[in-house]
Amino acid sequence: MHGGNTSCVEVMLGDDAALVLDAGTGIRALGLDLVRRGTQRIHLFLTHLHLDHLEGLRFFAPLWDEQVTLDVWGPRSPVVGLRERIVRAFSPPLFPLDFRDVPAHITFHDLPAEPWRADGVSLSSDLVLHPGPTVGFRLETARSTLVYLPDHEPALAGIEGRSRDWISGGALAAGADVVLHDVQYLDEEYASRIGWGHSSVDHAVAFCRAVDARRLVLFHHEPQRSDRALESLEDRARELTGGEQLPPMLAREGMVIDLS
Repeated sequence: MHGGNTSCVEVMLGDDAALVLDAGTGIRALGLDLVRRGTQRIHLFLTHLHLDHLEGLRFFAPLWDEQVTLDVWGPRSPVVGLRERIVRAFSPPLFPLDFRDVPAHITFHDLPAEPWRADGVSLSSDLVLHPGPTVGFRLETARSTLVYLPDHEPALAGIEGRSRDWISGGALAAGADVVLHDVQYLDEEYASRIGWGHSSVDHAVAFCRAVDARRLVLFHHEPQRSDRALESLEDRARELTGGEQLPPMLAREGMVIDLS
């Protein structure tokens, strides 16, 4: 019921362009839908380049359309540029086609950068705690704010008793209406996985409370969990939240969140 694809979220801008967060395996189905909709202008924002957030890009149908213009944004590296890092996945033996065979018009951009704006949406980014260069995103309109932190371990630097500026991702998520946040572990599982870059449900709830976010969406599920186990995770989040915030909810494939 909740689905098994890895991270990919579309933020609906309108009929002429698409804003996509991450290129996990979920981007394959999204790409087919964008082709059906005739979308030819796409902005792809990558939190980081671990394969579970990049694996679907090679199978993203708009990439193979010469009419498509694709801007790809991702965290900068002090060693190798974003283009060079992504191109590694587009070559034998990992893939039968070379990146030079891609017909879409692609431009690469480094993050963090100045806030990006289009169609009434402002997107800003900041580095967060996760192995390797990793960013989170804050998207704002005149009426609402969405924060996307799919791979994040704020507890590693501390949450309780700290000001927002000293919490990883705190400035990004401050006062957000909805936070899509890494909730990969139960609290008892996290103890043996400290430093792996992911959060327990207890820490995700504590993070949202500390930054005054209104609603937590549980994201980046442990792949071995059944639907029932995930629902138990949701129950735990709701128990921890009580009546302080809107009830947390599980992210699931095909979910639509109306922020209007």
